[in-house]
Amino acid sequence: MACLLEAPLRISVLSEVTATSRHYVDRLFDPDPQKVLQGVIDMKNAVIGNNKQKANLIVLGAVPRLLYLLQQSSSSLELRTECAVVLGSLAMGTENNIKSLVDCHIIPALFQGLLCPDLIFIEACLRCLRTVFISPVTPVQLLYTVPTVIPHLMSLLSRSHRTQEYITQIFSHCCKTPEHQTVLFNHGAIQNISPLLVSPSYKVRMQALKCFSVLAYENTQVSMTLVNVLVEGEPLSQVFVRMMQRDQPIEMQLTAAKCLTYMCRAGAIPTDDSCVVLKTLPCLVRMCSKEHLLEERVEGAETLAYLMEPDVELQRIASTTDHLVAMLADYFKYPSSVSAITDIKRVRQWARLDHDLKHAHELRQAAFKLYASLGSNDEDIRKKITETENMMDRIVSGLSESSIKVRLAAVRCLHSLSRSVQQLRTSFHDHAVWKPLMKLLQNAPDEVLVMASSTLCNLLLEFSPSKEPILESGVIELLCSLTQSESPALRVNGIWALMNMAFQADQKVKVEIVQCLGTEQLFRLLSDADTNVLMKTLGLLRNLLSTRPHIDQIMSSHGKQIMQAVTLILEAEHSVEVKEQTLCILANIADGNTAKDLIMTNDDMLQKIKYYLGHSNVKLLLAATLCISNLIWNEEDGSQDRQDKLREMGFVDILHKLSQSPDPNLSERAKTAMQQYLA
Repeated sequence: MACLLEAPLRISVLSEVTATSRHYVDRLFDPDPQKVLQGVIDMKNAVIGNNKQKANLIVLGAVPRLLYLLQQSSSSLELRTECAVVLGSLAMGTENNIKSLVDCHIIPALFQGLLCPDLIFIEACLRCLRTVFISPVTPVQLLYTVPTVIPHLMSLLSRSHRTQEYITQIFSHCCKTPEHQTVLFNHGAIQNISPLLVSPSYKVRMQALKCFSVLAYENTQVSMTLVNVLVEGEPLSQVFVRMMQRDQPIEMQLTAAKCLTYMCRAGAIPTDDSCVVLKTLPCLVRMCSKEHLLEERVEGAETLAYLMEPDVELQRIASTTDHLVAMLADYFKYPSSVSAITDIKRVRQWARLDHDLKHAHELRQAAFKLYASLGSNDEDIRKKITETENMMDRIVSGLSESSIKVRLAAVRCLHSLSRSVQQLRTSFHDHAVWKPLMKLLQNAPDEVLVMASSTLCNLLLEFSPSKEPILESGVIELLCSLTQSESPALRVNGIWALMNMAFQADQKVKVEIVQCLGTEQLFRLLSDADTNVLMKTLGLLRNLLSTRPHIDQIMSSHGKQIMQAVTLILEAEHSVEVKEQTLCILANIADGNTAKDLIMTNDDMLQKIKYYLGHSNVKLLLAATLCISNLIWNEEDGSQDRQDKLREMGFVDILHKLSQSPDPNLSERAKTAMQQYLA
């Protein structure tokens, strides 16, 4: 593969190539080894801090020659080492430099160099590898291509502080997937790296700590192993706790807190453990304060949000620690663009402004994430959040930000707050949050759509004042389109929102849902492989088939297909919950004035109900009994004929038996049904 820059850049660079640059490359081909060595040393001195010179030398073909000299056994050790140093310096240039080096197969050449016993040469190769691998343009998979590389790197950890620093840094940057975690774990990463946490070298301790944070992230196997590791007789978790002390560098405090956070989330450390409640959580809250750098505040907030996401007690503790809720409001005070600054003269340092602008999106994203996590369960915390200065306006504004990550975090925050009945009735209504939410649903990536549609489900609950204006905005068509998505989460949310919309809705809305969704799509959803989709579709059908006039109208136009769908579900292998919901739909149909004839004239369906009246599960027995009770209710026309037919089929004997059930609800329901025969 050609070791050159991309064409447009190559033309511009070539025009600036000097005779000096050519001279450096020419000297690499001198027949005198000493002159070659001196040429490499002079090249090393020439490229330090000079990106233009680096680009010139790469274009002129220096890299293949340097790699050739590095790999030749006839080259002196000093020459090979100097070649590795120069290559490392070239790698410290632009991303295009890195691409050129990778294209020239620098990585396998350096891996080969690690087999040499000389420590200084090994360190030079590792330093260059480190620089190449930490670049975002280098495919991390190149570390895992040759199976012998990882074990050899593990064996080199004991050689020196430098090998320890470079190798752990390579590992922490190249561990991106569960598969990578498994490879490193299986090759003894924990046993080999844990002693480095007490190294006299700060750089080594820091890189080892970073390694553990990426290894433990969402990995139960690693986290459970880490809990049992001892470092010089001390549990690893206590080593991490010491690293979180205030007298340690902030970078170390944060990374140690991340390690304990990931171990806690993986289930290796209980959420009520003192190292979580008294050490990790306070440390992360501390990182959110004004005294820290913006990037530290971002990392602290995001890690804290992740730590307490599933645990209400941690959320309550965090909400009362160091005025966290109010502290986060400061995250929104950084401008997102130069135009947002009204008095530019007050900005003293443009460099500082540029820094603030860069981190403004990240700060808002982190704050929204943390607010979402804080308010996901507790009503008092949600109230405290919404009462924070301009909070609802900030969320509404966040929904239309240019940054997709900020929009996602803002809608997550909105979703968390939308779980509150009180907030749906007050703050959400006062700020008309449904409008920007609907706009967001028109055109957004799937991850935003999932969260936005989830929030919409809550806004469509019967007690939400937003329900009516959302209905009037023409949302039904949008929700029906979501049910056709390839994403199961979007299908669930689409059908869930329709289910909420149909609850106690008037006939006009129900008819519009059925017409827009179409019976074909409705029955496609009833055979969906995702159980959540099926359950919500059954819930929608149950809500559509409520109140007698609605039941009769829908069954008169779609009765055949609905009965067919009910039959298929009752016959198939489904969970008790699915069968119960289906029998409840049947009970609703049995409650219709004319719709019940679709059951009474279908002997196969009656036999199915009879079968479920003999089932061992009480939930199914209750639902099936309700079906019969509705069919034989004696205040309705034709009740005598229906009672006679069901008596002939043996239903009375079954009801009598069920009336003696030890379950009080079932016994009562069976007795109520039997009374229809006695009245």
